[in-house]
Amino acid sequence: MELKLLLLLLWSSGVHLEDRNRPAEADDDFRLVGGSSGCSGGVELKHLGEWRPVDDDYWNMKLSTAVCERLRCGSAISLKATSESSFRTVWRVEYECSKSPSDLKNCFRSSYASSFIILTCSDSVRLLNGSSRCSGRLQVKTNPFDQTWPSVCEADLDLQDAQVVCRELGCGAPSVLQGALYGDVQTPRWSPEFQCGGHESALLDCRSSGSARSSCSPGKAAELTCSGGDEFRLVGGASRCAGSLELKYLGEQRPVENDGFTMKTAALICEQLKCDSAVSFETTDVSEQFMWFIHPGCFQSPSDPWNCLESWSSSHTLKLTCSDPTNEIITAEVLLPFLALMFLLMLGMWLYCKVLFSSLLMLWSSGWSQTLLTPVSSCLCRSAGGRPTDHKTRGTLS
Repeated sequence: MELKLLLLLLWSSGVHLEDRNRPAEADDDFRLVGGSSGCSGGVELKHLGEWRPVDDDYWNMKLSTAVCERLRCGSAISLKATSESSFRTVWRVEYECSKSPSDLKNCFRSSYASSFIILTCSDSVRLLNGSSRCSGRLQVKTNPFDQTWPSVCEADLDLQDAQVVCRELGCGAPSVLQGALYGDVQTPRWSPEFQCGGHESALLDCRSSGSARSSCSPGKAAELTCSGGDEFRLVGGASRCAGSLELKYLGEQRPVENDGFTMKTAALICEQLKCDSAVSFETTDVSEQFMWFIHPGCFQSPSDPWNCLESWSSSHTLKLTCSDPTNEIITAEVLLPFLALMFLLMLGMWLYCKVLFSSLLMLWSSGWSQTLLTPVSSCLCRSAGGRPTDHKTRGTLS
């Protein structure tokens, strides 16, 4: 009996120790559901012990990046909002947390909504510490079971490899590829030499050397800048510098919401569009739809709007008018040749008239005037019923 009791005590003690050492399922945890991998799908949050979808209001790039990092995925490359016909309980981001999502524990509250976030993170590549989501130090997770992200040596990446990385991240063509552009770091642990053809959809689809470096020289970690996949545009206006303001951001083209929009923001957008100064903007009422909201006071230079944006649902958008430098160029290109042509025509007419006048004057003084005027005077006299005067027999009557 005592032996059984002792074994029971040891068994229960072992269970408690095992439970104590087993990692508990974390609260305030995220997951992506319904996607092609664990790095894409609808955003769900376990908060206060309950899994719910996350509403799209106040969702932004910082939150997307934080979720991708928590899930040990790469960079955020796509953000979409989807809606349902009925409302259900969701977790909604608190406004203040959208500005600095470093601590997500107290960032969400219970709410009802019919629109939800769908997020796609890259599976195995990411760019760190760049000026935008399409620039930074390149890191690759070559082993899905190893959660480390070694940097890639500059010597192991060429232009075709860079094209594949930019495409995988939903960015444009590579514009800069060099080492230590975004700050020097510790030497990479290792990376194979990639041998892409340039047409692959993901870097890990490319062939690689098979051998791997254990390190590369300081300052030689590959730094990559892709042309922006995110951009403003003006549609439906009289020129490219006027129209309804739209933004393509994280793969999603949406109108820009009018709330908090200022002439300073308008001027920065006009500058980014390579137009001249902002002339005016006005609010336009449209049907309720997903839009991008620009934080007032956050957008300080043409290069940094991407951390100032949030997903929003609204029925108020913007029409923006910037002065168009191409109009001035067209005016100068067309008007100056036209004025030059008019000047030449006027000069030609003046010279022609001068020569004609001189010729007529010479004819008049040489006696040709009588010959020229006689037929004319005869015609006029006949039409008036008279008889022309004979200039040759003019004199006294006998």
